Formats: sequence, structure tokens, C-alpha cells
Amino acid sequence: MTLRHFRIFAAVCKEGGVTKAAKSLYLAQPAVSLAVRELEEHYGVRLFDRIGRRLYLTQAGKEFLRYTERILALCDELETGARQWGDRSPLHIGSSMTIGTKLLPALVQDFRRRYPSVRVTVEIQNSGVIEEKLLENAMDFALIESAPRSGKLVCRRFSGDRMVAVCSPKDPLAKKQGVTLAQLMTKPLLLREKGSGTRDLFDSVARSHNLTAEPMWESVNTQALIEAVAMGLGVSVLPWRLVQDSVGRGLLQVVPVQDALFRRDFNILYHPDKYQTKPARDFLALCQEAGEELEE
Repeated sequence: MTLRHFRIFAAVCKEGGVTKAAKSLYLAQPAVSLAVRELEEHYGVRLFDRIGRRLYLTQAGKEFLRYTERILALCDELETGARQWGDRSPLHIGSSMTIGTKLLPALVQDFRRRYPSVRVTVEIQNSGVIEEKLLENAMDFALIESAPRSGKLVCRRFSGDRMVAVCSPKDPLAKKQGVTLAQLMTKPLLLREKGSGTRDLFDSVARSHNLTAEPMWESVNTQALIEAVAMGLGVSVLPWRLVQDSVGRGLLQVVPVQDALFRRDFNILYHPDKYQTKPARDFLALCQEAGEELEE
């Protein structure tokens, strides 16, 4: 049986007859009569007593009408609600450290002003973990600071960033006008963990100079590295946006690296088969606009 059968049955009950029901539904009278007969044959019950030229609901017909009205009401509710679900669907966004710390809070705040009913959850992880979650459909999209390892994900650049070498103001390097990357790497290295976008970029630049990083300290927490560098435990290469405040307060000193440039893209990642709701598309548009403003 189909919803069409239930709607026809409900119309016959409401109009009190096949002729008026057919007219209200813009159907031929035989089509309405056939639908009622098919219902009775399918369920093996008599829905109407046909006395004279009138139809009277049987007791079974009254029960059937009660369920029919509930079914049709739910269908109408579904029809109305489904058109709005996309605008209320929660967003689960992945982000790597720099974007999640410095850019994402303002983007989420702006988005919430436009979509106050949409729940936004953010998961800040290293880029490798984020890629796995995107491939497992555990996130809607992600904002990361490196190129994806997987060729199965769509990657769109939306902005850029640079990293700088930093040391303690008391470190002898702080007095130098510049160093080579090889010289920097003779110092104890305090780096992000493998799999992070920050570490990936550092390792890539080091490899281009035939160098291999052997860090004294690896951490998933950038702030922990900043604190360790400030205490003179070693040097690090970190995103400028994350060390800018510490440099301004005199806790860290930027060390110019003369033969290496640490630049990277900020990318939007998502699975090509993932349906993006209108709120999701609007959030991605916000990211693109913010990225363009950052690079002006």
C-alpha cells in the first residue's frame, strides 16, 4: 500500500463519498473507488458499508481512519521538517592547532550569529588524526595547516601562514643576526609531534637541506613548547601566530634562518562524497572570506 491509498481513503471519509473525494483530489471517480477496494482487499477488512448511494464507515473503517490520520499527520510533519533539517543539522569541524587557536573561535562566533540554532562542535587534533576522521565520516570538514596525505580528500586552500625559529632571549642565538638551518639544528630541538602540520613542514624543509631532525622534546601542546623554549631548554620552529604574543612580551626571541623559508597553506579538507548542508557551505564561505582578509 502507498500513501496515495491512505490519502484517498481519508478524502472519502472527509467528503462522505467517492464522487466528492474524487473532485477534491482531482482524480477520476473510478480511480478513487479502485484505491478503496485495493485497501479492503489488501487488509482483508470491509472499510465501508455501502447502503443505497451512501458510504458508512464500519467499525474496522473507523479504526483504520484513526491510524490513517496519524500516518498522514506524521508524513506532513516529515515533509515540513525535512526541508528545515539541513538548516539545523549540527556541524562537527576538525581543526589543527594554529587555526583552532587563532582563527576558528572568531569564525564560530560569526557563524553562530547567523545560525543560532545550529550546534557547532570542534575537535582540535594533529592533521593525521583529522584526515582519518574525515575518511571515516566522523567530521563534516576540517581546517588544517598542511597538505593532505590522502588523495581521497578534497583540498581547498583558503589562506597561508609562516613559521619562525624561536629561542630564549638569553640564548646565544638571540644575539645573532641570522643562522643557517644546519646551525639551528645543532641546538636542542623542541618540536611538535610527527603527524602535525607544523612538524610536517619542518621535516620537509629539513629534508630539502639533507638534514634530519632529532628533537630532544616532542609535544602535542604548542604552549608547552613555548614555555620550554622560554626557559632556555632549546629552540623551536613554530607558527608566528602562536608565538607572536610571547615574542611581544619578551619571553621569546625570533631567530632569522637565512637559508630556509617556513611557509605553508591553510587548507579546507572534506570527503568528496560528504553532503554539505547549507550551514556547512556558509561556514566554508566564511573561512574563505576570512582567509582572503588575512592575506590582504
